[in-house]
This record gives sequence, C-alpha cells and structure tokens, in this order.
Amino acid sequence: MKARTRTNAAAGVLLTPFFVLFTLVTVVPIGYAVWLSLFTEKQSGLGFGGTETVFSGLGNYTAALGDPAFREGFAVLLGYCVLYIPLMIGGALALALLLDSTLARARRFFQLALFLPHAVPGIIAALIWVYLYTPQLSPVVDAMEAGGVGFDFFAPEGALPSVINIALWEWLGYNMVIFYAALQAVDRSVLEAATVDGAGSWRVAFSIKVPLIRASVVMVALFTVIGSLQLFTEPLIVSKGTGSSVTSTWTPNMYAYTAAFDRGDYGLAAAASVLLALTAALLSFAVTRFTGRKGKKA
Repeated sequence: MKARTRTNAAAGVLLTPFFVLFTLVTVVPIGYAVWLSLFTEKQSGLGFGGTETVFSGLGNYTAALGDPAFREGFAVLLGYCVLYIPLMIGGALALALLLDSTLARARRFFQLALFLPHAVPGIIAALIWVYLYTPQLSPVVDAMEAGGVGFDFFAPEGALPSVINIALWEWLGYNMVIFYAALQAVDRSVLEAATVDGAGSWRVAFSIKVPLIRASVVMVALFTVIGSLQLFTEPLIVSKGTGSSVTSTWTPNMYAYTAAFDRGDYGLAAAASVLLALTAALLSFAVTRFTGRKGKKA
C-alpha cells in the first residue's frame, strides 16, 4: 500500500508541471476567448460618446453565423480539406513506401531533400511561391506562357490550388518522415514471410505495411485535419499577390483576424474563433471514432 502511495505521489509530482502549463497556455486562453465572445462594445451618444462594453450573450455568435463572409470561409475550408487531406496523406504515404522499398536508392538524400521545405518558415515559403505565381516576375509563369499554357494562380479558380500547393510543399516531407520511421519499425521477418508466400511488391505494401503502420496514419490524419482548419498564413500571403482573389475573410481564421485587428471587434473575433475551435473538436472526434471502428473491424 505504501509503495502504491509513493508511486501515485511520484506520478503527481511529475505530472504537475504539465498540468500547470496546460492550464496556463490552453485552458485559460480558451476560457478568456469564450468570456470575451459574450461581450461587445457599443458607442453612446449617437457615436460621439465613449464606448462601453456590454453583455451580448450569444449575439456575437449569431452575428458571425449570419455573416455570409464567415459562412463562405467555411465553404472554402471545406473545399480545401476535400482536396488537401487526401493529397497530403496519400502523397506522404506513397513517398514513404517508395523510400522503404528495396528498389529505392540514395534514401538519405531524398529524405533530406523532401524534408527540407518543412525547415523553411511558413511565411517565407508563401512569399517564395507568391513570387513564382506572379506574372512578369516568375520564371515558371514565363515558361508556361512560352509553352502555350496560361494559368492565373491568383484568379478565383486558381487561388485554392495555389494555396494547396504551398501547403503540400511545406508539409509533405514532414509527414513522409513520420510514415517512413513507422515503416522502419515493421518487423522485416513478416515482410520476408509474405514475399516467400508469393506476395508481390504492391501486395506487401498495401496489405502488410500500411495496416501495420495504421496508428501513424491515424495520427497524421488527425493532425492534418486540425492543421487544415487552422489555414491562415498561406492565404494571407497569397492575398497580397497582384490581383489576387483571396480576400481578407477567405477563411474563418482570416475572418477572425480581420474582425479583431482591422475592425476592432474583439467579441466577434472571439466568437468566430470559438466556433472554429468547436468545428475542429467535432471533426477530430469524428476522425478518431471512425478510425477506431475501422481498427476494431480489422
């Protein structure tokens, strides 16, 4: 009994710093955002008096949900997720399987080459690609036009693919490294047994390797969903491009940023942020439940 008490006490001591930091950097900011979303500022005296903070209840939430710009931001985010998430997970997994195959050569070089873009800060990466998207500046656009291929990366039909391309360039190598590390931990005797039984390379890859690294795939999928909902840096930089169709409210995060720092409406910005956080929590729960059920069936 004393040993168990000492063990619980030691665990409590070791976990205390984590819970303190978690409370300070996560619980308190979320609580403050929820509290801030319940208030709004109003001017008295027909706009000539000072401003006062008044309780509005769910007024900021109804204002955000009733704003077409906020709803359109979620529509853009939905299109982004539908295209980006499969490309990211599928592309990273394909590259990892390719590097793990017996046919791969110069693995260390390609690992470094594919991971290197992730080492570039997101703002710098977005600026690089905005330069490559800009006509009369980009050698890529000039080469495309010389070949008779015309594509406006800043047009309404090109803005979403442009942002997806930047995000893929930044994160594909990072997720590939996670998958590759998981593949390296797979027992090679299992793969050798499958090969002896007559399984080809494709069968080994998708019937043996992928199921064995399912936990890593689920983790990457979960983080990719959460990261997709936080889309902000790439479209913000792309919006500075010449003639860009990306507006200041193109995504929910940009909507909250504009509401807070351009319009000074912190209550509305907090409400938009809380709604986005709730969406991320619900989608994360859905991903974990869906993958959990798939795992039990497997």
